[in-house]
Amino acid sequence: MKYKQIFLHTALIFLIIGSSYSLAAEPMDKTEAVVLLHGLGRTAKSMAYMEERLMAAGYTVYNYDYESRKHEIKYLVDDLQEFLEACCLRKGTSLHFVTHSLGGILVRALIEEKRPENLGRVVMLSPPNKGSEVADYIKDYSLFKDILGPAYMQLGTDLDSMPNRLGPADFELGVITGNRTIDPISSLIIPGVDDGKVAVEKTKLEGMTDFLVMPVSHAYIMQKPEVVDEVIYFLQQGRFNRKKETSPEDPK
Repeated sequence: MKYKQIFLHTALIFLIIGSSYSLAAEPMDKTEAVVLLHGLGRTAKSMAYMEERLMAAGYTVYNYDYESRKHEIKYLVDDLQEFLEACCLRKGTSLHFVTHSLGGILVRALIEEKRPENLGRVVMLSPPNKGSEVADYIKDYSLFKDILGPAYMQLGTDLDSMPNRLGPADFELGVITGNRTIDPISSLIIPGVDDGKVAVEKTKLEGMTDFLVMPVSHAYIMQKPEVVDEVIYFLQQGRFNRKKETSPEDPK
C-alpha cells in the first residue's frame, strides 16, 4: 500500500510538471512574422534594409530568396509554399508579407491557390498588378527572354497575363509605388506616370485597402527610409501614415 501511494504521488507530480511544460511551450502572445519577397533579377540582399528595420520594430522576419529569372511564376509559387510550410504557417502566428515588384504577383497567386490560414496584412511595393508595357514590348525578343527569364514574360498587360488572371484583393493590402524614374528608355514605352518599370495605374488592384504614391523609383523603393516607415505603419495600423505622399501627376 505504501509503495502504491508513492507511485501515485510520483505519477501525479510528473503529470503536473508535464502539464506545466506544455503550457509554457505555448506562446502567450501572438507572434508577428513578416516574409519579404524581392523583385525580379534581385536577391534577398535588396531587402536587407527592410529586414533590419522590421526586426527593430519587433517582427520575426524571413527574407526569402528565390531564383526569379529561372522559372515560371507557378514554379516559384510552389517553392514559396514549401518554404512557408517549413517556417511560418504555425497557429498563433500572424503572417504578413512585404513584397517588391514580381514578389507581389507571387503572393497574389499564393493566396488565390492556397491561402494561409494565418494570413495577416500585405504591403506591395511597385507591383505590376495589371502588368507592364515593358514586358509587352520585349516579349517577342528571344534575347530578353533568355536574360530576364520566363516569369518576366508572364507580366504583360493583356487579359491572359498572369497578373490579370488573378482576382482582386480579398485581404488587407497596401500598395506603395513611385513616380520617379532612373530608366528613361522603359519610361518612353510606358504611357502616363511611372516609376521606371511600371505605370502608376498598373500597380493598383481592386479591393486594396490603401494606396500611396511617393517620389521614389522602382529600383530603390524598398531601400528608402520614408517608404519603410509607411510599410511598418501599415502592418501595425492597416493604413498608411501618408507623411511624404506625392501626387501621381508629379513630373518624373
